[in-house]
Amino acid sequence: MPRPRKWRKVCCLPESSRFGPLDSPANTENFVNMTVDEYETIRLIDLEGFTQEECASQMNIARTTVQGIYNDARKKLAEFLVNGKVLWIEGGEYQLCDGYGKSCGGGGCRRHRCGRGFMDDEDRGE
Repeated sequence: MPRPRKWRKVCCLPESSRFGPLDSPANTENFVNMTVDEYETIRLIDLEGFTQEECASQMNIARTTVQGIYNDARKKLAEFLVNGKVLWIEGGEYQLCDGYGKSCGGGGCRRHRCGRGFMDDEDRGE
């Protein structure tokens, strides 16, 4: 029996969840789906300048897990850019941080600086 997956801590949901060419046909073959935890690794490593170890600590997962998530995310970004597909950010195994953790506020956590509210699952109708 496999070990249950650990929830990945994510500070903020993306402001926009869909990117791509304006003239793109709306079919499933033209979409690349990136999970929210993949988005978070791109944000932390490429935008915030975290190392994989710092990213792992921020997301509360192992560094090797971050490495795998980051590699998958980079492949999806390349497919989106090179092949002109639509990038859709949704899903994944993540939990929004509460903004009060030991690593929150150290530059990587945007939750307290986002300036926008977050809906709980019941507020979204889930």
